[in-house]
Amino acid sequence: MRFGILTFVTDQGIGPVELGQALEQRGFTSLFLAEHSHIPVDAKTPYPGGGPIPPKYYRTFDPFVALTAAAVATEKLLIGTGIALIPQRDPILTAKEVASLDLISRGRFRFGVGVGWFREEIANHGVDPKVRGRVVEERLRAMIEIWTREQAEFHGEFVDFDPIYSWPKPVTRPYPPVYLGGGPASFPRIARLNTGWISMSPSPDALSGQLEQLRATADHDVPVINIHAGKPTAKSVEGYLQQGLEQVLVEIPTEPRDQTLRHLDDLQAEFAKLA
Repeated sequence: MRFGILTFVTDQGIGPVELGQALEQRGFTSLFLAEHSHIPVDAKTPYPGGGPIPPKYYRTFDPFVALTAAAVATEKLLIGTGIALIPQRDPILTAKEVASLDLISRGRFRFGVGVGWFREEIANHGVDPKVRGRVVEERLRAMIEIWTREQAEFHGEFVDFDPIYSWPKPVTRPYPPVYLGGGPASFPRIARLNTGWISMSPSPDALSGQLEQLRATADHDVPVINIHAGKPTAKSVEGYLQQGLEQVLVEIPTEPRDQTLRHLDDLQAEFAKLA
């Protein structure tokens, strides 16, 4: 099992080039970036963490731009979206962004996707939040057509286009690994789309039951990336080693360069205890 970093890259913290290089130098496996296009000022949707929404949510860079910078500056670091908000994204443009980044990174891109929780943010993109799950599934199916066919065509409830050409195609065949975020309600969709799962769990014990449910629902061996929601210590993550996870991501705060590097040094020393 490998350890990666999840964070928000903003104009107030370390940049994606320095962050990517620092992670690779310290032996971290991956960099995953969050996405929010904007935050509505007078929204009624409550922030899951309680209190006001932190500035990093409305200051975060576009993840595809930031990840491209990190990819060019590194050699082995995996890069991913954690998560791309598909209800807010045009499927034709997003398919091109994914394929382009997969090509530029030489196959190091991991496409984490989700339905989103901020209802007003989704609505501002012209999507009814009540059907966002169906929108995600249909848009992903349309993207798969674009990645895998010379002449892609799709006709659905939310996506509709006649045959199109769209290049580049992904270097990863048939397309970059897709991981769907969410809880057990997302498991049937994961099974239908044959994707991986991005989970968020505070401990291995909390994740164990959900893994059993996932593997009972899907008819394929689902690759799992877990976002560790608890304190990142060797003791707290050790149990993941026996669960067959692909990666464990640890979230770090959005801070300037020097503070971030010190934080990474501390994490590197902590996880070295597992060696």
